[in-house]
Amino acid sequence: MSFLKPRSEETNRDRLLTAAELAILDKGFAATSIEELITEVGITKSGFFYHFRDKSELVKALLERHLAAEAKWFDGLFARARTLDDDPLHEFLIFLRLLQEDMERLTDVHPGCIITACCFQERLFDRSIHELAADSLLGWRQQFHAKFVNIAARYPPRIDVDLEDLADMLTVVTDGGIILSKTVRDKGILARQVGLYREFVKSIFVPME
Repeated sequence: MSFLKPRSEETNRDRLLTAAELAILDKGFAATSIEELITEVGITKSGFFYHFRDKSELVKALLERHLAAEAKWFDGLFARARTLDDDPLHEFLIFLRLLQEDMERLTDVHPGCIITACCFQERLFDRSIHELAADSLLGWRQQFHAKFVNIAARYPPRIDVDLEDLADMLTVVTDGGIILSKTVRDKGILARQVGLYREFVKSIFVPME
């Protein structure tokens, strides 16, 4: 989801990473060649190998950049939510609203998730790339789970729900929404799914009047 943030174009390395991300999301890793990337950036093949040993090293750097941008984006959304309301439930609901609004601002369908692209083509990558992707998803699970633990301490769930599964559900909803919206070419699906998740969270924790 870090495509929502501006990409640095300061160096040839930055431009290679951006060109590779767009190509991999569009047609996959195997179909993306070094030749097309250097043509896009306007450098020589030796210029590519100056920055990256091979395509696998390029993908690892690309994934690291994506994860750093995504973490910065989510941290920013949570920080904005906290300035509006420090109640743990209200903060999380505001965060989801801000996330939904970001999705609504998309001018086209979401181009895809680089983590998903790596997962679907896992045999093409070495173990370090799989571990990087897995650690990221487990990190989001841990962060969202901690939020729900704090919420549940103040607002006991109205139904029997595993808070860790509820944390994972946000990843499931967003990545599933990306796949569905891109497949049927409906950019509104992703925002609507985030909105439905928000309503589900409310139904679990908000006390009945």
